[in-house]
Amino acid sequence: MTLLAGKVALVTGAASGIGRATAHALTREGATVVIADRDATHGPIVVGMLNDTGGQALFVHADVTRDAVAMVDASVAHFGRLDILVNNAGIFYPADLLDIAFDEWMRAVDVMYLGTFRCSQAAARQMVRQGDGGRIVNISSVNAFLGMAQSSHYNSAKGAIDQLTRCMAVELAPHGILVNSVAPGFVETPMAVVNGVNEHETPEFQEFYVRRRRIPLARPAMPEEIAEAVLFLASPRTTYITGHTLVVDGGLTITF
Repeated sequence: MTLLAGKVALVTGAASGIGRATAHALTREGATVVIADRDATHGPIVVGMLNDTGGQALFVHADVTRDAVAMVDASVAHFGRLDILVNNAGIFYPADLLDIAFDEWMRAVDVMYLGTFRCSQAAARQMVRQGDGGRIVNISSVNAFLGMAQSSHYNSAKGAIDQLTRCMAVELAPHGILVNSVAPGFVETPMAVVNGVNEHETPEFQEFYVRRRRIPLARPAMPEEIAEAVLFLASPRTTYITGHTLVVDGGLTITF
């Protein structure tokens, strides 16, 4: 018997990276998965891969800044319910604090922090109506509690996600809905490519994080490794963990 048989999961930003790996992990454990993404090219490809391997998946072309209710409605319309939400959609672009325009700052907040709020509210309302609990897993970052140049907008949004996770956990506990977050460190995803350069392949990264073992495990994570942490928090194996941020960073934040 698979862990998530009979469960319906909605994963935002699931056309690539951590979201795609999470969709595969949830499907492997028997969940029906709704892939929500702005990427109308790769989203259907992910769905095809999941369906070809015996899963059941649906693509919803959606943007977390405006389509949260539509995503949930589509999940319920096609599969009758919603049990798991993974708030994964995110963006990153380097920007100096002194130069960033307000609209650029708010774009990061709108996609990651407010997108997490919108989707969580819509999903939680559906879970409450169903009356048998649920799981919400937010993708945060170690940046939520670290300072970094050219990243004040991103780090602030991720920090807000962790605080929202704690507050939602308190409010939704009476309904049997567990809310947690996963905070990855460096991960091999398309977001690691900035201005055409994979930051994990630069001499600076290799010297400081790998050879000098600023990351004790001496490498970035693969998306599948983050997905396994999400799967744990989304599964029935987690019955007494809520409001927690699970750091998955290869030891990055224990070094100095």
